[in-house]
Amino acid sequence: MSDIGIVIVSHSKNIAQGVVDLISEVSSDISITYVGGTEKGGIGTSFERVQEAVETNEATTLLAFYDLGSAKMNLEMVGDFSEKDIIINNVPIVEGAYTAAALLQAGVGSEEISKQLQELEISK
Repeated sequence: MSDIGIVIVSHSKNIAQGVVDLISEVSSDISITYVGGTEKGGIGTSFERVQEAVETNEATTLLAFYDLGSAKMNLEMVGDFSEKDIIINNVPIVEGAYTAAALLQAGVGSEEISKQLQELEISK
């Protein structure tokens, strides 16, 4: 198992699950955790649920992918309290997570992954 994992944070349980279903096809040796929606099944994110997704991931460094601003905000806050290195990527959630997962599975290093993800960056 790689020491770099992936965490997916979405406002929707279905989006998060769908992204994980997709990237799992190319990343059998990568630790992937995710959270989508609220505890009651609604749309949204929460610090506690994001923290759980981060802390239950087996990796010590996490490439984080999110869908909307408050998901990013919760990832940033969790990062302040976690001993894990959380690298938040400002890229489209599906394309970014898939690219990272495939590259991690192929044994590509973190610098090259970062370089390739920069090409997908969203500037706003």
